[in-house]
Amino acid sequence: MNAGGDFLDLLKAGGYRFPGSELPDGLRDSEGAPPFHSTEGTTILALRYRDGVLIAGDRRATAGHTVVTDRADKVIDIDAYSVMAISGSPAIAYELARILEHQFQYHRRRQLQEMSLEAKLRRLSLLIRDNLPMAIQGIGAVIPIFATYDRGDDRGKIFFYDALGAQFESTDFSTTGSGSSGIRGAMYYLNQWGGRPFAELDRKQSLGLALRLLHTASEYDVATGRYERTADIFPSVKRITADGLQGVSTDELRESHARYIDPPEDSDP
Repeated sequence: MNAGGDFLDLLKAGGYRFPGSELPDGLRDSEGAPPFHSTEGTTILALRYRDGVLIAGDRRATAGHTVVTDRADKVIDIDAYSVMAISGSPAIAYELARILEHQFQYHRRRQLQEMSLEAKLRRLSLLIRDNLPMAIQGIGAVIPIFATYDRGDDRGKIFFYDALGAQFESTDFSTTGSGSSGIRGAMYYLNQWGGRPFAELDRKQSLGLALRLLHTASEYDVATGRYERTADIFPSVKRITADGLQGVSTDELRESHARYIDPPEDSDP
């Protein structure tokens, strides 16, 4: 078996079938449509703040009009400086994330150096493109946001994709998922005329803004979850800075929620 230096080729040579490469006939009805509702994740967003990139997602996963869970994790670590946030099918997205993570590890161990940013972005594009059959069938589309800290340029970067694997860079922010239509315009307005552009916000201000945006999306999109007070479930939020990838703790999320979303009447956020 000669797979060269490409982990993707190694998997194919070993007979691995990528998600979406085929759909059994038993999953189709007489008209060719899926006879079931697949599980989907919803609103994710990323914004570039003063120290790097903050990326966040709500925790709700739905199947049709049913809430499957409010504990889905849509912000997935890829390596020490990269993270992928997902909207669409979690089953497919988690598999793509695992493959991508192992591709980066395989390259690092084989070549004794990190994969370039351009190569990382291309690998994700290829994985999304390989998932095209599932996306066309309407039961396995994945629309991710990929965020990283480019140590060569010494700044955080945000990239988003379409269902065909086309990759685009966003200099300030990005959002996708069913609730994104309710906050995309708000993000543009706030970044342009909100007094301070996102790139000037500190870590606390950027976190408060992300929580407010997800809360706003949940107000207009039933598939987007919000803070569950009785279960103490907060959105998934992570930061990528020059020091690497860091998760935002529940205590910090609880403090930020109390300050920016449900402040006491005598407070001034």
